[in-house]
Amino acid sequence: MSSAYLISEFLEMMSAEKGASENTIEAYRRDLEQFWEQSIKPNIKSITKEDVKDYIHYLGEQGYATKTLNRKLSTLREYFRFLYSEKEIDKLPTSNIKGPKPERPLPKCLSVEEINKLIETAEKKPDMKWQRMSVMLKLMYACGLRVSELVSLPENCINYDKKQIFVKGKGSKERIIPIADSAIDSVLQYVEIRAAFIKGQNKNSPWLFPSFSQEGHFTRNGFYENIKELAVLSGISPSKVTPHVLRHSFATHLLNKDVDLRAVQKMLGHASIATTEIYTHVANERLVEIVKSKHPLHNSQ
Repeated sequence: MSSAYLISEFLEMMSAEKGASENTIEAYRRDLEQFWEQSIKPNIKSITKEDVKDYIHYLGEQGYATKTLNRKLSTLREYFRFLYSEKEIDKLPTSNIKGPKPERPLPKCLSVEEINKLIETAEKKPDMKWQRMSVMLKLMYACGLRVSELVSLPENCINYDKKQIFVKGKGSKERIIPIADSAIDSVLQYVEIRAAFIKGQNKNSPWLFPSFSQEGHFTRNGFYENIKELAVLSGISPSKVTPHVLRHSFATHLLNKDVDLRAVQKMLGHASIATTEIYTHVANERLVEIVKSKHPLHNSQ
């Protein structure tokens, strides 16, 4: 039977028996027609596992995204299973073929100028809501804190003499992170005035950033809403600014300054160095500069 006829039979089955939508059917049709356009084999029975692997590899070289490659491979699996059930073929050429692993999304980060703009905008606001935000932003960016770690910092978490902050992270794992002088100064100024804004049961709050309106510490949601509002006030797209982006920016900017990856791992509280390595993509241009300026072979004639 011709490939066109078998494709039609397959699509009819997917529609009638599996209730596939029109869009899905058309996607299957395009994928299968593309496969046959690239195939050099004369008929369906001669298709081998190597042919399918070569086809997926070829599409990858053409620049198809990993998600698209896996979808096309899934289409071929469905198609060949149908042909096998109909006894059109006597073995499955897609058996045990693994699709390409999904690419891990690269972390987004803000520029140093954008982060400074956020902090400066908050600092210029006279009300305590934004004064608190400016301090929280500095601490998050200075120490690479998770938002959950930031909002739940106890008042006694900072050793001002040693310029260190004590953080309890995921799984109650503890770590000590050095703090920049400017962040420490901001915290000291904030602590002097914070008591005047604490109400009711929070008067003797153990939290560095207590809620000003209810019991307990400032919430993750409150921080998220404030940082989005602050982005708008700073003239930065709010879609670019999230608590996690600030943490990413901390790691990215340190690596661009040639800070050791293991040191960044320790400060971020990552259990595995592999988790931290995702940030190394941003240092590519910086690495090129280092090789050009420092590698002995680069300047040799």
